[in-house]
Amino acid sequence: MNRKQFIKDLSLISAGVCLARTDSFALPFSKFGKRLKPLGRILELEGYYVWCNSPIYDKEGKVHVFFSRWNSKKGMGGWINGCEIAHAVADHPEGPYEVIGTVLAPRQGYWDATTCHNPAIHYVDNKYCLFYMGNSNGKTNTKRIGLAVSDSLYGPWERTDEPILLPGNEGAWDDHCTTNPAFVKYHDKYYLFYKSWNNKEYENQTGAIRANRKYGLAIADDLLGPYIKSQHNPVIDFSKYGNNAQMEDAFVWLEDNGFNMIARDMGYFNHENGLLLHSRNGIKWSKPKIAYLETKAYFQQEEAPKHLKKYGRFERPQLLLKDGKPAYLFTTTQGGKYQTSSPFIFKIT
Repeated sequence: MNRKQFIKDLSLISAGVCLARTDSFALPFSKFGKRLKPLGRILELEGYYVWCNSPIYDKEGKVHVFFSRWNSKKGMGGWINGCEIAHAVADHPEGPYEVIGTVLAPRQGYWDATTCHNPAIHYVDNKYCLFYMGNSNGKTNTKRIGLAVSDSLYGPWERTDEPILLPGNEGAWDDHCTTNPAFVKYHDKYYLFYKSWNNKEYENQTGAIRANRKYGLAIADDLLGPYIKSQHNPVIDFSKYGNNAQMEDAFVWLEDNGFNMIARDMGYFNHENGLLLHSRNGIKWSKPKIAYLETKAYFQQEEAPKHLKKYGRFERPQLLLKDGKPAYLFTTTQGGKYQTSSPFIFKIT
């Protein structure tokens, strides 16, 4: 793509896109990315970091967001050793939101004893299904995917006593954990996409990003499982591109005759962009295009404080679907009123 065409594409975004990185001119920008209208931050809560946020409409048209939060005194690392999942409601996606309260908190003695994180809310088989990640030791090697189910978005929620998806055997590509659940029901099957990596790679590497994160697929005949891992796993593996390229934070939905995935880039293009991929069958995926850019392409904020190391990028992209089609993009980013983190949303025009 030449510079002239890229500028034309970016002009469709109603924000300060002139601030986009100059080295982005060679990147394949998606049609999805051209439709984003930035609206701003929501759910800025004093005393908390707010991270993952998963939205859904109820039958009356209200917007419910299930989000992860932890005490700001823990710093950014609190997501892994003290996070809970809470619930908020608004009449409109941009808010204002009323925080209803905690939905899932760590349970002593269970697999999710030290954190509950990565909420992903879906309406499936006339039930509300809240997929999430928990751990039992405050570290990444006990991260597991679980499920809570309710007849109402207001609860009560019945969660599984055991994870619904375990890591692979020692030496497998996914022997470290299961995390970042992304779910769709496809025909009469239940598709659960998950992130993982290999223990030995993790132990032998040093630096800020250890090991190489890949995505697998597990399929079940019943919502509660058992979920059987695909023989084609990992279905997404960027390691072949070199430079320890990888991705995380996937959200999957069905549209355009197949599966679509939005995720956070971790070295395919850079570490700031969002990625968009497509698949006919959920197994073989296209090369990614750009779903969104770094934060300064859409709004300006003051210089990063020393305690925020992920400043300037959007993470945990999730979509608010209306009649099965993307209506709003929910992300999260550091900064904001309390210099912690909070969701940032876009309208999809």
